[in-house]
Amino acid sequence: MQAEVDRWISQFAEGYWEPLSMLARLTEEVGELAREINHRWGEKPKKPDEPEADLALEIADILFILACLANSQGIDLDQAFQDMMRKYRERDSERWTRIQGTSEE
Repeated sequence: MQAEVDRWISQFAEGYWEPLSMLARLTEEVGELAREINHRWGEKPKKPDEPEADLALEIADILFILACLANSQGIDLDQAFQDMMRKYRERDSERWTRIQGTSEE
């Protein structure tokens, strides 16, 4: 994912935005996802003429911005994800009730 995002961004002279601008963009995209979730499962129904958004695309927009931010900072998201999962496995392995027949990875 990061390589594909980098190929896309690298074709433009402007390149990656500054980190603060990407954070603002990330916040905007998370807000769009939150709005759709609130319309579907929250207390604020959509207006009758307002179309339903695609949740998968809203989440993908967030992933795109996160990949941009990571690329601009030289962060390998695959490695960061593995490190994060290791942290959760160590810290939270006994925190919740495990479903019978499942094992810790």
